Amino acid sequence: MRRFSIAALIAVALNLPTPAAAQRAGELIAAEPMRETPAGVQAWQIRYWTSGQGGVPIAVTGVVAAPMEAIPPRPRRVIAWTHGAWGVAEKCAPSLSPNFFAATAGIDAVGRGYVVVAPDYIGLGSPTMHPFLVGTDTAQAALDGVRAARAIPGAAAGSDFAVWGESQGGHAALWTATLARSYAPDLNLVATAAAAPPTDLAANLREAGDKNARALLLSFALHSWSTLYGFSMDGVANRANQGVIHRLAENNCVSLDKKPKLGTILGILTIARATRGKDIDRIEPFGSFARANSVDTARVPGPLLIAQSRNDTIVAPSVTRKFAKAVCRRGTGVRWIDMTGDHGTSAKESAPETIDWITSRFDGTPAPNDCRRV
Repeated sequence: MRRFSIAALIAVALNLPTPAAAQRAGELIAAEPMRETPAGVQAWQIRYWTSGQGGVPIAVTGVVAAPMEAIPPRPRRVIAWTHGAWGVAEKCAPSLSPNFFAATAGIDAVGRGYVVVAPDYIGLGSPTMHPFLVGTDTAQAALDGVRAARAIPGAAAGSDFAVWGESQGGHAALWTATLARSYAPDLNLVATAAAAPPTDLAANLREAGDKNARALLLSFALHSWSTLYGFSMDGVANRANQGVIHRLAENNCVSLDKKPKLGTILGILTIARATRGKDIDRIEPFGSFARANSVDTARVPGPLLIAQSRNDTIVAPSVTRKFAKAVCRRGTGVRWIDMTGDHGTSAKESAPETIDWITSRFDGTPAPNDCRRV
């Protein structure tokens, strides 16, 4: 466990910001126990430091959950849970939601003895723009969350971890695996699991079957990237529709249990019409940026599990399967879980098999390889 200065320890105990000298990536700022948790689960809402653009320290948030048991003699195994799309506004942070535990498939692993670290990512729960589907920023926030969890005595989190994510979080999981060794050599990545992961961003935005979901996700991406990097949207939409894109992203969080408001529905239909036939892969600078933040099959380490529903209308199954085949051709084995549910249940549907697979990797059992049937 890392050492802290007296000032930093006092700051954590009092839930205060730590001194500037302690603003290192992976340092815990505060851990507030959560009162309402599932049976057998203890959890903390956390704030910690990560690295933003250019290595600038950014305070971010998340949740750490662990078994409600005595601290074991050896550190607990860790799963970094990388969440799917909840939105891009600060208010959309999963850790702020009363439905956090019910909506977080990764929490199922706590019952198997795991510490689950669930970062909100940059800009969700913190006052800066969320870098939606930006690989490096998101991966660093996940890795620094695992580091920060190790400073919570009651969690007893070790340095060995797996990463498991769904949808946007599947993309985040693959990027986390890609950067783990170079960015966080103090951690040991054991396995990577991705449910319905966007891998080729332009292809996913182009080929998703649900045109309305595609319009909302495109709005999230365009709003985030244009705000963060100053990209002009003139090649995508006129000025009036650019305003609609910004309002959709600023005002809406993804909710699977609530019907969208009429204004949201009309906005989505407007953007769906305005962007029909538009391919961001051919519109600069968005095309280059989407390619830079797609997942490089040559850099993803094994062991790797991918779960994908053949009926998914948001992450195109053909794109995911093409990615898996490319990973296989690189010589990395893939465990492939073929499902029949919808996109929103990808992680829940595959959770039992995924947790079993992760546990076998921690146990040192050789990983199965489904490359012949992908």
